Amino acid sequence: MSTLQCVHRNHTIVADVFEHPGIPTPYAGGCRITAPDGQTTRRIGLPMQQAFLADLEKAQHASLAHGKWLVDQCLDAGRELFLRKSA
Repeated sequence: MSTLQCVHRNHTIVADVFEHPGIPTPYAGGCRITAPDGQTTRRIGLPMQQAFLADLEKAQHASLAHGKWLVDQCLDAGRELFLRKSA
């Protein structure tokens, strides 16, 4: 399975889609985001209502779009993108 990726506002976003064979919508969308400093997120799944799609390509594109939105929220609205390390 090929993995789509893109660069958005200097952040690399990689579609991280899982396949669950045997169900009508077998592709669970998600992404990983790498910041310019090299810090990478854990896998961030799509919101539950849009998490599963029937088509791999659509799941990958939805995952990238969600990643772009998350980067925008982080840079424009101050939303945390990376887990803070405990001291």
